[in-house]
Amino acid sequence: MVWASWIMDTKALRPLDRNRDGARPRTPIYVQVQDRIQELIGGPDFGPGDRVPSERSLAEELGINRMTVRKAIERLVDIGLLERNGTSGTRIPVPRVMRPVEGHGFSGITRIIRSAGGTPGNKLLHFELGRATAKVASRLAIAEGAELVLVRRLWTVNETPFCIETSHLPAALIPDLHAEDLTAGQSLYGLIKTRHNIDIASSERLIAVALLTEMEARLLRLKAGGPALLLRLVAFDQTGRPIEYMTSVNHPQLVVFKTAKAETTW
Repeated sequence: MVWASWIMDTKALRPLDRNRDGARPRTPIYVQVQDRIQELIGGPDFGPGDRVPSERSLAEELGINRMTVRKAIERLVDIGLLERNGTSGTRIPVPRVMRPVEGHGFSGITRIIRSAGGTPGNKLLHFELGRATAKVASRLAIAEGAELVLVRRLWTVNETPFCIETSHLPAALIPDLHAEDLTAGQSLYGLIKTRHNIDIASSERLIAVALLTEMEARLLRLKAGGPALLLRLVAFDQTGRPIEYMTSVNHPQLVVFKTAKAETTW
């Protein structure tokens, strides 16, 4: 899909938070400008590849100097929400990760990123042995209170965070899995296959919109309470046995989900 380039109506910018008595505002001006731009590019009128207004236009509309606007834009560039594009201005990046909804795409984030020319990475955030809640137990077809392995990882593309994935797996199926097995970015499915000869053969998925928690926003370099793409997935082995219940919180500007081509009937 080719996205049209829109000219942003800077009249939509909300006023900056200036104290009437002239005292310094609680929130730095450049942070306020950054927040305003994030609100605009996150709205319905903007999409991947769209150009944002010039520093001069923003400065004039907000009544501040260009250096403050530049600092705000540079911060958004640093966290991957904007990108400089030579002499053609500053744009919203085209999504860096296109995740397939069908097929075996769920087992190959690393392969997906590399096939698109990117550099994948992941960091283990949390590893824990716990007990299944009623909700998780029902998804994994195990007893409530059964022992679980919980694994949470942060995935990156070209060193930019794009999703947080939390996996719940029945401990009885993977009794020898330890945190040390995943600290160097190893494949979870690869370990399951190698050690227990369990292949992930199919999955059920649900995609929705969720609001970012403080922790998720910090890790994805976004604002708490902002929108994210949420993927819930149950993965099954060759016999149809549930192996994993996973939730994936995805950066809304860096990730898109793609369906396979299908015939249309009327």
